Amino acid sequence: MDLGLKDRAAIVAASSQGLGKAVAIGLAREGVRLALCARTEATLEETADEIRRATGAEVFASAFDVTVYDDVRRFVADADARFGRLDICVANAGGPPTKPFAETTIEEWHRAAGLNLMSTVYFAKEVLPRMAERRWGRFLAITSVSVKQPIDGLILSNSVRAGVSGLVKTLANEYGRYNVTVNNICPGYTATARLIALAGRLAEREGVTPAEIEARWARQTPLGRVGCPEEFADVAVFLASERASYLTGVSVQVDGGLVKGLY
Repeated sequence: MDLGLKDRAAIVAASSQGLGKAVAIGLAREGVRLALCARTEATLEETADEIRRATGAEVFASAFDVTVYDDVRRFVADADARFGRLDICVANAGGPPTKPFAETTIEEWHRAAGLNLMSTVYFAKEVLPRMAERRWGRFLAITSVSVKQPIDGLILSNSVRAGVSGLVKTLANEYGRYNVTVNNICPGYTATARLIALAGRLAEREGVTPAEIEARWARQTPLGRVGCPEEFADVAVFLASERASYLTGVSVQVDGGLVKGLY
């Protein structure tokens, strides 16, 4: 299937590893030119070189903190100037600490809001007017299945990412008239470095092994396993494509059936 993505230009945030990297590779394989960002310059440049070698895609990479609005604004402007267009934006950031509510601090709540909600707002502020002017765009936010089914021990993520879902739905209503779609992609348990680290923290807290935590997650999923980053990326690439032109304002979970609710 031709996804109609050749020569499009995309921003993918937090793309030096994990789900962001998988999405960036998936888009590059479809002929998309990429603007990548992450906090750690060395890791980001390594990923950019890997994508160039594997796909031949044009890749612009810049290391900065997505919680700083001026840095986001500068990055978006630089990417637009380089490519002459910005068609796709994948807003993404790492997750806040894993802990129960009683152990959280007010500072952690502020940091979580900045990391997951406000960084999405920053990218939306900068890219959506550009997409609206060109009458074509795809804005995707990567959150978590916790926006549909809260996960124990992830009070910060459960709360703040739900705000992103509200933002996405409202933006979809406001920008549909400009032929810009806005959607939310919700990964379940997916085999990334962050998930492995989470298994370790939970195992230490419960006095079990990380393997037992991972086996528990697999049992909770009807498909009986955790997902692969590439499986998640395939859905993201479709949502960014011409083929998803009548799909907006939705939160699509890529979770192997983990979420038990009907919606």
